[in-house]
Amino acid sequence: MTITAPVRSQAAIRAVPTTGSTNDDVVALARAGAGEGIWVRADVQTGGRGRLGRSWVSPPGNLYASTLVRLVPGDPAGATLALVAAVALEELIGALAGRDRVKIKWPNDLLLRTGPTWCKLSGILLERADDAIVIGIGVNLAHYPADLDRPVASLAAAGIDPPAPSDFAVDLADAFARWLSRWRGEGLAPVRRRWLERAHPIGTALVARQADGSAIEGLFDGLAEDGALRLRLADGGVHVMHAGDVFLL
Repeated sequence: MTITAPVRSQAAIRAVPTTGSTNDDVVALARAGAGEGIWVRADVQTGGRGRLGRSWVSPPGNLYASTLVRLVPGDPAGATLALVAAVALEELIGALAGRDRVKIKWPNDLLLRTGPTWCKLSGILLERADDAIVIGIGVNLAHYPADLDRPVASLAAAGIDPPAPSDFAVDLADAFARWLSRWRGEGLAPVRRRWLERAHPIGTALVARQADGSAIEGLFDGLAEDGALRLRLADGGVHVMHAGDVFLL
């Protein structure tokens, strides 16, 4: 990795022109002893990936960044850092696009309304590296991929002037640090509360695809105390989901 000049922020952001995957870079840094709070941002990724091993198309102009959290005794479950990242990201995108045009979808996608359609704008990928959690964040600022299995958008395509990825990374690092401090100091409750405030409404029709390929339809019924998805079924029962893909119906 070739490191460029430092950027403005208290966070340690390493900017690289091209890399395979910022998550892979931060995993390597974590195993080499890097401290919590380091960020790696790339202009281009040649091997970017999303959840479940999906390829993440990474042309110049979008955000591709990863950071590191080292878990300590007393922290909430590491998996709930996905909610921390989601509320930090929504805070920034909501300010750019307008709160009424941005919603969080479980567990951590941001949806942007373009006309009548809610479109995927970003993705968050958590990976474990020994005692650390690496959080990768991709945001469609200037471009979005075509031919996916769901509606997708970018800020630019939605008529919103996108910030430079370098500037956006600084703001995101600061927002994430604030929410991480609350997660660590106050527990999951304030993060969960904010997530619910900024999510699609209770009663939204969803379909959840599980790891075995099966699908469950139901109505969004909020989050369990540990951040799991609650899905209200047609028979009145509640299905609690800790992993899987969720789509709006």
